[in-house]
Amino acid sequence: MRVLCWHVHGSYMTSLVQGPHTYLIPVLPGRGPDGRGRAQTWDWPESAVEIPPDRLLDEDIDVALLQRPHEPDLVEEWTGRRPGRDLPAVYLEHNTPRGDVSGWRHPLADRDDIPLVHVTAFNAAMWDSGRAPVHVIEHGIPDPGERYTGERESLAVCINEPIRRWRVAGTDIAARIARTTPIEVYGMGLDGLAERFPAPAVLAGAHENLSQARLHEQLPRHRAYVHPYRWTSLGLALVEAMTLGMPVLALDATAAAACVPAEAGVVTADVEALAAAARRLIAAADEARAMGRAAREYALARFGLERFLADWDRLLKEVS
Repeated sequence: MRVLCWHVHGSYMTSLVQGPHTYLIPVLPGRGPDGRGRAQTWDWPESAVEIPPDRLLDEDIDVALLQRPHEPDLVEEWTGRRPGRDLPAVYLEHNTPRGDVSGWRHPLADRDDIPLVHVTAFNAAMWDSGRAPVHVIEHGIPDPGERYTGERESLAVCINEPIRRWRVAGTDIAARIARTTPIEVYGMGLDGLAERFPAPAVLAGAHENLSQARLHEQLPRHRAYVHPYRWTSLGLALVEAMTLGMPVLALDATAAAACVPAEAGVVTADVEALAAAARRLIAAADEARAMGRAAREYALARFGLERFLADWDRLLKEVS
């Protein structure tokens, strides 16, 4: 099959393009949000093909994979075909709803011609999906291998734009934990972050724009991974950390509690309890290693790439 899809979330798309199809990725001069083309910091197979919008009118497309509210209009403008009517389409919703709970109606809620895919059961329950056919396809990732060493007596966290997304991403929670255990932040948009960490919080390092390969080298050197997000879909970085063999400390919010078993780490809404667990793991390397092994075993069983791709393959064949 030939699948038209935008490069919106690099980690998610890295998993998706491992499938058996050809993935047509729009590319524009300057590689802006509607035309990023192939990933620059992830390893994608040759089946992920860059295509300028002016070629799409004559391109053979079997299905459009939509991920943002304006993409149905882009598909019609660039292909001359209306998704869900002239062209089979699926809408992948990565995010939790925003704003007041009474306004959590999905942009596709009034359509029944485009299936709506949520990445967690939590998101499916929170969104008002209206008439849209709803599916849940949980995350899946390529196995990066067991790499945990835990040699660094600090915590790791991945947050893109941690200042702009301060409360949504739980950057303030990470800063609270860092009062007693040093934290290193990985992600994009980290300029000025050190100034936002109040004393005595210790931001031990800010690592900007590392490739996925470099992340997989650096993260498992830390004693544990912190997932402080208040309101987001389940972060792929959390799944990757578990698969790398890292113990995890997660805020009990959104889907985290359903995805981290007790033997793999600590999940609680009590930030001081998370901080205490961090101190304990810093002092108990053997306990951290045992938790990491349990985290990896669980992540491989639940978030394996084979299951993920099979779920997507079934749905794409169904809609096309």
